[in-house]
Amino acid sequence: MKITVRQYRSADLPELCRIWNQVVEDGVAFPQEDCLTQPTGAEFFAAQTHTAVAENEAGQVVGLYILHPNNVGRCGHIANASYAVDSALRGEHIGELLVKDSLQQAKANGFRLLQFNAVVADNVHARHLYERLGFVPLGTIPGGFRLKNGQYEDICLYYHLL
Repeated sequence: MKITVRQYRSADLPELCRIWNQVVEDGVAFPQEDCLTQPTGAEFFAAQTHTAVAENEAGQVVGLYILHPNNVGRCGHIANASYAVDSALRGEHIGELLVKDSLQQAKANGFRLLQFNAVVADNVHARHLYERLGFVPLGTIPGGFRLKNGQYEDICLYYHLL
């Protein structure tokens, strides 16, 4: 499967919301609890420093990421990103393409670091990917993430110099 990563277009909005909402509804990776609607999704994705989609050779959106500052002012040079892949296509290395592109886009947008604040410890596939791509683990916050079922899971922090 040939995948291309590109900047999102407004026509992508229904698929961006659908894929984003899959992760929100899973309740095991994103901190958000409310799903996006078309209006809230349009506002959310437009507010990012960069929103990108992964699309297959048929032009179908199969994943996305958002990139934005992790903080403001004197810490505004640190980026943060979130990734979502269509649940039917997870394990196809789409996430890897998204992460690699986000590293390039973060640097192109003037960021000096990319930091992840809350990688759920059980998300071993993401953690292995990040570490393979050179992200440095910073530590663990015990019980930092409330799963959909109400249990608490540790979160891991990572950074990558750009």
